[in-house]
Amino acid sequence: MVARFANRFEKVQKLMAIENLDLLLVVNRENLIYFTGLTQIECLAVLIPREGDPCAVTLWLDAAYVERESGLKTYGYHFPRESLASKVVERINAYGFKKPRIGFERYFVDFALYDGLRRAFPESDFVGAADLFYRIRAIKEPQEIELMRRAAAATCRGMEAAVKSIRPGVTELDILAEAEYAMLKAGSGGSSFRPQVVSGERTLLTHPCASNKRIASGEVVVIHLGATYEGYCAKMCRTVAVGEIPAEQEKVYKVLLEAQERAIAALRPGATAGEVDAAARQVVEKAGYGSNYLDVVGYGVGLRQSEFYPIIGKGREEIIEAGMVVDLLLPTVYYPGIGGPRVTDVIFVGEKQNEILTDYPREMMRIA
Repeated sequence: MVARFANRFEKVQKLMAIENLDLLLVVNRENLIYFTGLTQIECLAVLIPREGDPCAVTLWLDAAYVERESGLKTYGYHFPRESLASKVVERINAYGFKKPRIGFERYFVDFALYDGLRRAFPESDFVGAADLFYRIRAIKEPQEIELMRRAAAATCRGMEAAVKSIRPGVTELDILAEAEYAMLKAGSGGSSFRPQVVSGERTLLTHPCASNKRIASGEVVVIHLGATYEGYCAKMCRTVAVGEIPAEQEKVYKVLLEAQERAIAALRPGATAGEVDAAARQVVEKAGYGSNYLDVVGYGVGLRQSEFYPIIGKGREEIIEAGMVVDLLLPTVYYPGIGGPRVTDVIFVGEKQNEILTDYPREMMRIA
């Protein structure tokens, strides 16, 4: 039986050899989707040796399903007499490892699993391998881009519903409810992050979320939405003016929109992430807002709404490659009274030209 994504395993095994890793332990949801194609996953681990065939470990009830759908040899464990940890240790031993250098992901690993591994193998040989996973996922295959297009289409439907529902007196949560319903109806598997509908001074918060605050005339509403399709993410941010807003706040949005356009134009294969950032930053600095701006303007997007390769930021040296998908432009101008507006899109880097996946009007919208 051949693994469904045999090419992905081959690519990651080459990187493992460079990093001198004997085994990768995959338990993070995003990476499990990447290597198996399954989104209905619980109690699952994938083991990838530097040489040889990968395998999966899951509850015995699901083993046949996982093996059939993923193409991976799958070993089931019988709970409670066995556990995911005991079965993973058993399979690592079956590979013939005694003191393996095991690569771990950045995020959550169940303590019971980790404890079982450190009891069986030297903890000193456990290695953080997050960058390896992000690098392997950074270049998207055509089928991944198609899934992201579907997520982007759902995001656009959500934005359309959100904008239509804005008027003085409604709450941020009212607007979000309309957006989320529209995205689910459009096929989204749920938001890729905690969505944001914020207004007034709340737009200056770093990671705000919708609240019971009521929309007032004379302020902007920032809508930051995300959708997923079979695990893959898209997101978008737009700004709506409710009535007359301060002239300098309108100027800030125009500056950010120009900065985004310059960054998208600079987003080409062979450019560095720092050069893309600089294209945007020059516009912001020329307008006099450089001291109120962040050092990171975008991230890779894929199975997470913000991946950590590439990071589009000041002085970053990652090389942009065809097949990458990034978001631009994350920050606003952080200045009370005039800051807050934002605009963000997900962009696919093509060989010859880019594609903005979140195809929705970017000019500031106005509600009387």
